[in-house]
Amino acid sequence: MMHPLAMLKRHVLGVVLFVFLVPFLHAEDFYFDSAGVKIHYTVEGMGEPVLLLHGFGADIQTNWAASGVIKALSNSFQVIAMDSRGHGQSDKPHDPGAYGMNMVEDPIRLLEHLKIRKAHVVGYSMGGMISCAILGYHPERLLTAVIGGAGWYTPEEDPMPAIRKQLADSLEQGKGLEPLIIHLNPTGAPPPTPEQIVLLSKMFLSRNDALALLALQRNFAPAPTQAQLRANKVPVLTLIGELDPLKSGVDRLNGLISDLKIVVIPKANHITALLNPEFIKSLKAFLVEHSAAASGTR
Repeated sequence: MMHPLAMLKRHVLGVVLFVFLVPFLHAEDFYFDSAGVKIHYTVEGMGEPVLLLHGFGADIQTNWAASGVIKALSNSFQVIAMDSRGHGQSDKPHDPGAYGMNMVEDPIRLLEHLKIRKAHVVGYSMGGMISCAILGYHPERLLTAVIGGAGWYTPEEDPMPAIRKQLADSLEQGKGLEPLIIHLNPTGAPPPTPEQIVLLSKMFLSRNDALALLALQRNFAPAPTQAQLRANKVPVLTLIGELDPLKSGVDRLNGLISDLKIVVIPKANHITALLNPEFIKSLKAFLVEHSAAASGTR
């Protein structure tokens, strides 16, 4: 068995590589206006549209290019990836009022902008939560929904509002990402040291606008209701690491969504699941299975 300190060092190294070891994305950059906010997106490949939504503090490059997802999907699908407002090359409002439901509507506005009626929507972490919200609020725009590194809770059980408040307070006080780092610490792993928390916070914030992230945490995208999820008829895939603390939210979707496939990636945590070959393998197999070519429809 790997020593706990070695496991933690490996986890920190994985974060460093994930954030900074980013290949160039050979896709043209585009922008569109979404309710007064400039949103950056890229398009690569041909076929049915797949819209990618990244995680909190990430962007197209770190979430989807570095992981190899764009490259793997673009030979079979038209891959559209967007930087959420407050992230990447998109505008970064500092007003909490600019976020909220706009985080759900931006992907829909992008589909409208591209004149796409329906798409496969794939999200990870924050993007997975947004994908889940689209499932509730705009199921008519979905071919399928993929919820990666995220789940769903009833309002009474949901730990995220309290964590978001703690994170917003921490960012406002210049104390970094401690609440989020602690919450996402792999199940069964030793807690990160104060020095590691400082290091991870500095790395994370060096690539982000702290005030934009703070504003987002003050007004996050609304979760779908239980009734909305029960009424859903869209095929859904969840991809979650075995050691991801958010796996409990995936467990709550089991039996709630009628057409649901759950893939648990062995020994993976919130960061490493996206880099695991099983992630791309399961994702692509699901999209191909539910493509128009597989179903014999246009």
